[in-house]
Amino acid sequence: MPSCFRLCSALLLTASGFFLTAVVYSAEQVTTCDGDASFDHRLNCEYGVISVQQALYGRSSSLICSEGRPPQQLANTQCARRDTVDDLRRRCNGKKSCEVITGDFRNPDPCVGTFKYLQTNFTCLPAITVVACEVSLAHLFCDEGQVISVFGADYGRRDRTTCSFKRPPGQIQNVQCLRPTDIVASRCDGKNKCTIPATNTVFGDPCVGTYKYLEVAYTCQYQPIENCYIGLSSALLLTATYFLLTAVSTDVDSKRATVEQATTCDSDPLNVHLLNCKHGVIRVQQALYGRSSSLVCSQGRPPQQLADTACAQEGALDSLKTRCNGKKTCVTNTAAFRNSDPCFGTFKYLQTNFTCVPAITVVACEGSLAQLCCDEGQVIFVLGADYGRRDQTTCAFRRPPGQVQNVECLRPTDLVATSCNGENNCTIKASNRVFGDPCGGTYKYLEVAYVCQYVIQTRKHERCRRGY
Repeated sequence: MPSCFRLCSALLLTASGFFLTAVVYSAEQVTTCDGDASFDHRLNCEYGVISVQQALYGRSSSLICSEGRPPQQLANTQCARRDTVDDLRRRCNGKKSCEVITGDFRNPDPCVGTFKYLQTNFTCLPAITVVACEVSLAHLFCDEGQVISVFGADYGRRDRTTCSFKRPPGQIQNVQCLRPTDIVASRCDGKNKCTIPATNTVFGDPCVGTYKYLEVAYTCQYQPIENCYIGLSSALLLTATYFLLTAVSTDVDSKRATVEQATTCDSDPLNVHLLNCKHGVIRVQQALYGRSSSLVCSQGRPPQQLADTACAQEGALDSLKTRCNGKKTCVTNTAAFRNSDPCFGTFKYLQTNFTCVPAITVVACEGSLAQLCCDEGQVIFVLGADYGRRDQTTCAFRRPPGQVQNVECLRPTDLVATSCNGENNCTIKASNRVFGDPCGGTYKYLEVAYVCQYVIQTRKHERCRRGY
């Protein structure tokens, strides 16, 4: 009994720690009045992934979506289409954002003559996300004592940027073929680690001729500990269990974020230098273009090309910070650093040390406002900001193809940091007038990644309420 009590006490202390530090995820509600097939119902998580709690297509109130409607179209408040919540969960669970249209729910009509709406209640849950390109492997794993719980998984393609490197345009143009699947959950739930191939053999082929990928969102949960209830009240156990199941998965390891290192040997312009964060955003710590070791990138090279180990191009660190800070993924190549040769005759490499830090991300379409805000007593610190376009899906609704096809025009900017750092809340317009025009004729957007930091207050900040 004493050892069990100590173990349970440790669990309760762990839960108490999470109570003080864990993010509280409140329920969100989205309502879309019925109209025509183009009416968009969008669920979005600023951080975490979607978990649908309730969904209604029909009518449960005479007040919602009632403007301009005759009384007879509002009278039936007991109207609900069956399986709506299951449909929304299948389409949206485990995704950061999810778009459906009310037209998808009209067949069958649950109440002919009643004007209906689609209403969804959901929460944003912390999750680990994994993407595996077709024919590669998805590796899911948890720490010792934890098991996998899959929120959602999809196989196919929903954008033109993921898993697109060196792929011909015809293999990535179909972005309407992502298929939800429960195969990952059936194979991996309850296991400490799990490997699953992203192949048509496993998941079927939702779009022949398209190069596909597998997206998985999951969390790691502690397994219940048997015979550990002696001497503890039910309330304390429920508290411990709740926080162990929900707060642990917020990636406690982010508090002791490890340094990642990417190294790319110099060769030709096709050598890709990839920095990637599964969760959080990139923060570059160190960068070298040159040579500091005779062993790195040495295979097949004569000794004279490896002898200078004090070779470093000036400005490489600042260049990587400008290109990559605040992004989840950043791709460069060594050719971008060859303008000045720091050591002629030496075979060089690009090496970057970076960490993945938690951040709040904001996207504002051209002409709209980006609103950055922190709670009382905190101030904004911008990790990175870019204006332009780097994919064909963001801010693309009802835009002609010509306005979204240029995905090579995103320009890093320090204007957001200059305007917003140290402020409790900050609003900045996503416009060419503010940031210049990196690509004429393209419909652009502003991406910002920032954190809120506590400061010693010298004045009382106005409390900032996010309107999401």
